[in-house]
Amino acid sequence: MSRGVRTKDRTEPERRCIATGEVQPKRGLIRFALGPDGALVPDISGKLPGRGVYVAAERSALEMAVKKKLFARGLKAAVEVPEGLVDSVETQLARRVTDLISMARKAGAAVTGYEKVKDWLAKGEAVILLQASDGSERGKSKLHKPGGRGSFFDVLTAQELGLSFGRERVIHAALARGGLTERIREDAIRLSGVRDHDGGTTAGKVKTTV
Repeated sequence: MSRGVRTKDRTEPERRCIATGEVQPKRGLIRFALGPDGALVPDISGKLPGRGVYVAAERSALEMAVKKKLFARGLKAAVEVPEGLVDSVETQLARRVTDLISMARKAGAAVTGYEKVKDWLAKGEAVILLQASDGSERGKSKLHKPGGRGSFFDVLTAQELGLSFGRERVIHAALARGGLTERIREDAIRLSGVRDHDGGTTAGKVKTTV
């Protein structure tokens, strides 16, 4: 999977992944906090109070942190790691992405439906094309992808994408330029890292053109 390349911004906060040991921008990491009962809590939005540790938004890194009990070491405390933690992170990330797309729709920055999406792409209004991971490959191939980093995602299922538009299923959607779209892009990239490996609850991936 290609995750794209971005020129490093010296002002962007960075943290070290407890699994890989690599230092990278916080936007590519998942924060975990220690709850008052000693249970480990995925802090998807990065806003929970207290001490936290970070893991790269990659399924292999998350699984390593669980297997090697790195959370307790990083937090320097006894930690109760919930069963199914990695799948829980994936589920929460997917929900965050669908919620943000719903917000973009209400703001007029997201559309669905083959013809509407095709029109936005033709006019250059769409900066991100979203397509259901379980949609027909033949149908999806008829729409060209916008250029640029993180311009195409098929990391959500038709049912998940449908939640964003108040429908049962959605195959095609497009996002216009804006702050919400950038937040969706970053979280969709994180989701793709957690979801695209063997063992993920749903296969998905991110396509990037540079």
